[in-house]
Amino acid sequence: MESTRTIVVYLYPGMTALDAIGPYEILRGLPGAVVQFVARQRGPVTVDSTFLRLQADLSCDEVTRADILVVPGGNAPAQMRNPDTLAWLRCLYPTTRWTLSVCTGSLILAAAGILTGGEAATHWSARGMLRQFGITPSQARVVRRGNILTAAGVSAGIDAALTLAALECGQETAELMQLFIEYAPQPPFTAGTPETAGPGIVARAEAFLRRDAAP
Repeated sequence: MESTRTIVVYLYPGMTALDAIGPYEILRGLPGAVVQFVARQRGPVTVDSTFLRLQADLSCDEVTRADILVVPGGNAPAQMRNPDTLAWLRCLYPTTRWTLSVCTGSLILAAAGILTGGEAATHWSARGMLRQFGITPSQARVVRRGNILTAAGVSAGIDAALTLAALECGQETAELMQLFIEYAPQPPFTAGTPETAGPGIVARAEAFLRRDAAP
């Protein structure tokens, strides 16, 4: 019998769905995995597109430990200003074997005081915000610091979850999960980072992000 692995995925309004669902598709296949979708309150959580809702089956008050904690990005600033969220993360983190952030989820960890100094990954547009916490932003897809893994934007959460799966259960298990989801990316374009996308595409993306962030 495999021991239970409790995987807590934190949901919040305005989060990016793939930040949570990408790692979920990997981590749910770990031996003994029990996945809990958790939010401040039970019920549906509307993601950043406003078209999709994810269901939180447990509230933060009901969850006091986790073997693996996943913190997605999206509307991170609202979570960074939420004292209840930050206090909950600070209490939960010491119980974890691994904590994984995706995209701007690393900013939430930084605001909670869980991620300090050194290097970390985040969405390319938020690298400057990491510097405000004294953290050096990395261009790597995944950065490991002890038991914390930070992933770059959105799709990099899959890479981070595969990395975590190998650390937790061995490379063969991680490769098995990679095969199950047929993760063999061959992007049709080279626009996946600001370093390769070209200045015109980057400018349009930055304008969209500024408009999306406007009150």
